[in-house]
Amino acid sequence: MTGLETAIILIAFVTVAAVFGYAVLSAGLFSAERGKEVIFAGVEQAKSNLEVSGSVIGYADNATQTLTNLIVTVKNAVAGNPIDMTPNWGATAGQNKTVISLKTENEYWPNIAWNIVPIGASDGDNLLEVGEQFQIEIDLNNIDGRNSPLLAPLGPNDKFSLQVKPALGSTIIVQRTLPPELDAVMDLY
Repeated sequence: MTGLETAIILIAFVTVAAVFGYAVLSAGLFSAERGKEVIFAGVEQAKSNLEVSGSVIGYADNATQTLTNLIVTVKNAVAGNPIDMTPNWGATAGQNKTVISLKTENEYWPNIAWNIVPIGASDGDNLLEVGEQFQIEIDLNNIDGRNSPLLAPLGPNDKFSLQVKPALGSTIIVQRTLPPELDAVMDLY
């Protein structure tokens, strides 16, 4: 009789341990699956990033020694998703998904006016796709799209920072310091 009771108790312990083990394994598999989903979501967002392609070009007024225009060429990162680059300019002002901010030592503009010009191969839409490049043009004398210039124009040795923020993906930051003397056209390092 004692052996039978011991066997029943051992079987009960083994059954409880098996159920507990199954619960732990299920929770672990569920956690691993959720972790995998988070990783794939991060990769999906990261692969849609923009990157600067080439130089940042600045145009200046030689007489006043102030920066008047900026040009930044961007492209989609390798195998990235298309990025909506509808400009914040003219007929599409206020419809932009990608936001560009300008920070100087004296001012911050959270959503400046900008236009795009396709460079090289393009299918004619505002989506920046793999293999395409867009030139972002910023007129510093029309910073908000209503013909408002910078309150404190950028001159020699001034610093500025552009933040290009696509709707999906991470922000790219372009920081530059202007040279001691401004030329009509400059490659800003």
